[in-house]
Amino acid sequence: MKNILVVLPVQEAHKRYLESMAPDCQFVYSTIPTVTEEQVNEADIIIGNVPPAKVSQAKHLQWMQLNSAGVDPYCKPGIIGPDTILTCATGAYGLAVSEMMVAMSFMLCRKMDLYQRNQMENKWHLEGAITSVWHSTTLILGLGEIGGEYAKRMKALGSHVIGIRRNTANKPDYLDEIYTMDQLDELLPRADFVTMVLPGTPETYHIIDERRMRLMKKGAYLINVGRGNAVDCMALDKVLREGNVLGGAALDVTEPEPLPADHPLWSAPRCIIAPHAAGGFLLPETFERVVRIAGKNMQRFLAGNIEAMGNRVDPTTGSVSHRMASGELEG
Repeated sequence: MKNILVVLPVQEAHKRYLESMAPDCQFVYSTIPTVTEEQVNEADIIIGNVPPAKVSQAKHLQWMQLNSAGVDPYCKPGIIGPDTILTCATGAYGLAVSEMMVAMSFMLCRKMDLYQRNQMENKWHLEGAITSVWHSTTLILGLGEIGGEYAKRMKALGSHVIGIRRNTANKPDYLDEIYTMDQLDELLPRADFVTMVLPGTPETYHIIDERRMRLMKKGAYLINVGRGNAVDCMALDKVLREGNVLGGAALDVTEPEPLPADHPLWSAPRCIIAPHAAGGFLLPETFERVVRIAGKNMQRFLAGNIEAMGNRVDPTTGSVSHRMASGELEG
């Protein structure tokens, strides 16, 4: 009998679903803030993002299912044991985050941020010419599940979509062109939308700095929903205030985070800032997908069918393989 620790905010229906996948196991339910070291140490299976420091002390852990698509904190040395299986929630967040990215794209090119400010001032005022997603060029840095979902939506809306990722061997139908990161500088001047869904690694730190902002097409828009430190926020503030380089920016992540109340970026022109609101469980369907990923992986793990488990993570590299099929995520 396996001891299964669940730290997700599950309701009774979720508990019944998970327990139906493991009828002979012992379930313990807790929360991320209140989970104890004793609960972690007794667990054979953990469902949810128990703090990495506690995970590193787990003595019996055989498999950990994260509730996040990001895996960075759990891939540091000494967190996940060499014999422990790690899976993530890739596939759960594409719907919510890609729709946020589309919303940001429309807000910027239609100048909705300016009209929102005008409304707050009771001001009826036209803000001049706008641009369109149709016949635009969209450059996407990071083509995991979220970047791919955004690419599909932008292409459907009439944008020419260019993707950047490590592997260019197979170009998905939703991309018009595909390149690697070493070609970024020559791609930036072509894009109307430069969008970022990158993980937090030493290679992506400040990958969009002042120099690269000045390489972008005049009037282009910068959107970041990946990691805040991929963009040099002080450089972004400087460039936006010049008013003749970028058309605007939309950030769901910042550096630092939360963004301090006195940070100049709050008042920078044409800068839309959201408090890391694209993902999480704000869209109920996201949480349902996380639970379904956990349930299906649990069924396969307990049956000894490890090779069929979805979203398996290599803790040494953070790469994800055997992604959960989209049909398995939708209820």
